[in-house]
Amino acid sequence: MRARGLHYKVASVTFNIPVGRAQSARSMYPLVCSIGLWAVAIMAACSVAKAQEPSSPPAPAPAPPEVESIVVSAEKLSVETLIDRKIYSVTADVQSTFGTLSDILSVIPSVDVDPDGIVSLRGDRNVLILIDGKPSTQFSGSSAGDNLQSIPAKDIERIEILTTPPAQFKADGAAGVINIITRKKRTAGASGSVQASLGSGGRYVVGADGGYSSGPLTVSATAGYRQDYRQRLIQSDVRAPDPTTGVLIDSKSSINERLRREVPTLGLSADYALNDRQSISGSVKWADRGGLRTYTQLNDSATPAGAETNSSRRFSSGHDPETDYDEKLRFTQKLGRPEETLEFSLHRSTSRQLEHYDYTNDSFVPPSATFFNNLTFHEDHGTTEFGADYALPVSRTRSLKLGYAFEQDDFRFGNIGGNVDPSSGAQTIDPNLTNDFKFRQQINAAYASYQASMGAWTWLGGLRAELTRTDAQQLTDGISTIGSYFEIYPSLHVDRSLSNDSTLSFGASRRVTRPDPSNLNPYVDHEYTPNLVAGNPNLRPQYTQSYEAGYGFQGEGVSFGLTGYYRLNRDSVTDLTEYLGNGLSLTTKTNLPKNDSAGLEFTSNGRILPKLNASVSGNFFYSQIDATALGIAGLQSTTGLNAKAKLDYRPTTADSAQITFTRTDKRLTPQGYVSAINLVNFGYKHQLGPELTALATVSDLFNGQRLQRFSTSPAFTQEYQRTVRGRILYVGLVYSFGTTFKDKQPNFEYDQPG
Repeated sequence: MRARGLHYKVASVTFNIPVGRAQSARSMYPLVCSIGLWAVAIMAACSVAKAQEPSSPPAPAPAPPEVESIVVSAEKLSVETLIDRKIYSVTADVQSTFGTLSDILSVIPSVDVDPDGIVSLRGDRNVLILIDGKPSTQFSGSSAGDNLQSIPAKDIERIEILTTPPAQFKADGAAGVINIITRKKRTAGASGSVQASLGSGGRYVVGADGGYSSGPLTVSATAGYRQDYRQRLIQSDVRAPDPTTGVLIDSKSSINERLRREVPTLGLSADYALNDRQSISGSVKWADRGGLRTYTQLNDSATPAGAETNSSRRFSSGHDPETDYDEKLRFTQKLGRPEETLEFSLHRSTSRQLEHYDYTNDSFVPPSATFFNNLTFHEDHGTTEFGADYALPVSRTRSLKLGYAFEQDDFRFGNIGGNVDPSSGAQTIDPNLTNDFKFRQQINAAYASYQASMGAWTWLGGLRAELTRTDAQQLTDGISTIGSYFEIYPSLHVDRSLSNDSTLSFGASRRVTRPDPSNLNPYVDHEYTPNLVAGNPNLRPQYTQSYEAGYGFQGEGVSFGLTGYYRLNRDSVTDLTEYLGNGLSLTTKTNLPKNDSAGLEFTSNGRILPKLNASVSGNFFYSQIDATALGIAGLQSTTGLNAKAKLDYRPTTADSAQITFTRTDKRLTPQGYVSAINLVNFGYKHQLGPELTALATVSDLFNGQRLQRFSTSPAFTQEYQRTVRGRILYVGLVYSFGTTFKDKQPNFEYDQPG
């Protein structure tokens, strides 16, 4: 059933113009949720009872009012708004051919990506990232950011942003859901494309995809190989009194890290219609990531008078290979009524990462002999899911969805640290650097949702119930933490069409963010000494109540939207740093009792010159932290603006240029703040012929990927900075076959003449 909203026909394709969601008074949330839940329950019961009346066929429902279509003969619109989500087509972005998932997400409104590949939505990093509606182990654990910066963008068709997700989505992700939809559309017969490019720093990307569709069978395959190079600089400056003498010590450390990675990928999928009522589909994807990783670390400490108290150097060399698998199987059965379906799905996602590093350590002050040691890490993740979903269109304007889902998540982390005798090569295990940790989580969930339209109104109400059981075991120390909790997560969406040009909308939901298993392990990670990191086995889930309201307008040649939102968080997970002495700092995870955030988002796009299109989006935000329970006095708050701008210039029918700017403003932490980040990307494309395209892209033109964190406490002050040299140039070719002329233009937002 199509959601009510603004629909515009562009080149015989129907699009929805973006509209927003909104802010509501905090006191209205229980009332809104109660009304929504009672409405869902009553309408669901009536619908099921009506569906079970075999003797009396249902009277034909009155036809809904026709939605007037407005023909726009200019460029295609790249965003579609449904009642519960916004859908962004990304095939028109120049980074979609040779870039990564990180490059694509960084230009999506409301989404920000930091230099480590960590994603945030409206400034909140508690985001659930899905691929085709399913979670992936690639986005959990310590390598989540690296994987985001390695997944090829060429396989992505669109991005769905759900800031108040409906009941059929799992309740994880307090900030919302980012659903990545991979490319599946295939024309009849054989089709495909081949891509190849060379990049700066010895980088290169090659890829190919193909498919065949005939009758009931559609098959497709994709393969790629990426060689990437990253250079990262980590700097820390800690000022604190010496724990023994009380003299102020300034401890500085710097790590110059180089990563050379090879990333092969392979994917296969097939869809087969058994008959006119049954179909089956399946897919399998494989990805591998790894390569040489080296760094040089310098540590120096001195008094304010300049007397050196410590000076050392460390060389590291090693590899960090990771292998990922993802398998899906789906069976769909059409039932008695038109569009009444029952669907069963099975999904398995696994990741295995193995890292080994050798270290050479020199101490100059105080002087001591060179010593050698090593660290070996392994991380294993596995997610198994089963789902059953039932959809019943009660009438042309009403529909019911019911479902059950089971998910089991397994996590295993272990490492071994050893000291090596330089003369004999004998290794002695260091118990302080050795541990074994495992975690299992099981979630049983059931949901119901009901959508209906009446006149200018459309509403979608839902209820999801989840029973969660967890078992975390620190095997080395014999510590086991078992937990179980049951929660209900309501959601409600309402749209009101004001005219053919404008729409009002409202959304509310309750969400949860369960602690990442890697944050539950209390083991102290010494990989980046002196900046030590440890987990916390006592972390609690975060619960979030979200409200949003929006207004969307589409006029002649221009569209814009405004969305106000408010989020109330309880027990959110945050970083807390303490000084250990001798230049060492330890960052752990803890629950922040309370923090609120609110903001006003805006989007605008349209043609400003005959050959120039522009789109601008931003988020004026306010956030407040109450960290008094952590020993930090007073409330802390900040305001800022996250902004994005994109210009598309089309001088001729064969040429296109695109430039994008992204700014992520200062972010508040319990002990300080993280500074702003600015990025600029540029791309150019030239059509050499009907089947051949040349492209050139430059990402992070001004090397703006610089994360600076400032922390202050009564015991110490710290300035921490991670800089990624992100300027990357790619020049390449794309050859396509077996598709229409328009389908061969993956990087334009403009129609080509026939």
